[in-house]
Amino acid sequence: MSHVEHKATAPRSVRCYVITISDTRTEETDTAGRAIAELLRGAGHQVVGRTIVKDDPGFVRGAIERQLADPNVQAVITTGGTGISSRDSTYEAVSALLWKRLDGFGELFRMLSYEQIGSAAALSRACAGLVAGRVVVALPGSEAAVRLAMERLLIPELGHLVREASR
Repeated sequence: MSHVEHKATAPRSVRCYVITISDTRTEETDTAGRAIAELLRGAGHQVVGRTIVKDDPGFVRGAIERQLADPNVQAVITTGGTGISSRDSTYEAVSALLWKRLDGFGELFRMLSYEQIGSAAALSRACAGLVAGRVVVALPGSEAAVRLAMERLLIPELGHLVREASR
């Protein structure tokens, strides 16, 4: 079956949970999390919830695991904590959970990001993968980076990803 046929049988609406990882963002200042939710809804997907957690590996992992335990959630999308500073812990927390890594997601994101911001794209550790038939994606905390990843990579493939992950 071709990728076109796979997409044709993929769900049109995916149930997603959005987690913002930040020591400083609030509901009012969380522009990246809000952008993810708006873009998902605009593409016909459901946002079943949103939360903000501190940039701490235990908090990040716990927040993701709580959503993976909910059978209603098909995809968990995080924003923030994917850089290289000492406080950035999302990559480590997400990587430890993944059963299968989607290396191409991070590679493509960095390529697209390079086209916009140049060599600073190398500092991103955005990643994606599968856990127990669910999709987990870790995006940077910048609204511009989130919009790039959502519009160019995730929205076009989200239904396809969920279809393949659940097989």
